[in-house]
Amino acid sequence: MSSFWRHLDKLESYLCQLLLACFVCLLFVQIVARSVFGNSITWIEELSVILFVWFAYFGASYAARMYAHNRVSFHINRLPRSVARWVEAAGDLAWIGFNLVFIRYAIEYLSLMKPFVKAQTLGWPMKWVMLVLPVAFTLMTLRILQVNYLKLVRGQDPRDPDEVDMAALAAATRAEAV
Repeated sequence: MSSFWRHLDKLESYLCQLLLACFVCLLFVQIVARSVFGNSITWIEELSVILFVWFAYFGASYAARMYAHNRVSFHINRLPRSVARWVEAAGDLAWIGFNLVFIRYAIEYLSLMKPFVKAQTLGWPMKWVMLVLPVAFTLMTLRILQVNYLKLVRGQDPRDPDEVDMAALAAATRAEAV
């Protein structure tokens, strides 16, 4: 896989890192402004909330790519892996259906939004602020399809993010001891 595709595959990760860094820095500036100078910068509050919401939605898309969304999996883990993949795919199909309905209504909501509806202190049109809804849910849907392609077509199971790799942990412990 080329370097371009590897980076594109981590798009949500990069976006989340950037958004997190921005809203944490903005909140730090706000805390210093209030504590040291006794003055509040009003637009920072609103921009921080917007960045946090975008961070949460792109984080959900990233979690779909990493196969890290919450699932009830104890019953799936008891099935043979070839059957479990199809059971997971059926659940993901329902998830994709929900996402497609959500994307449709989000686009409809944005199209009905009046141009004079603006963010209170920033003055930005709320259409642009709310654009995260269809964009993030579209990315999430693509990531769900990507993970299922890897599982069902290529036979590559994503690593469970909650599962501890004991071999790697033991190797790291041995390396620390040396």
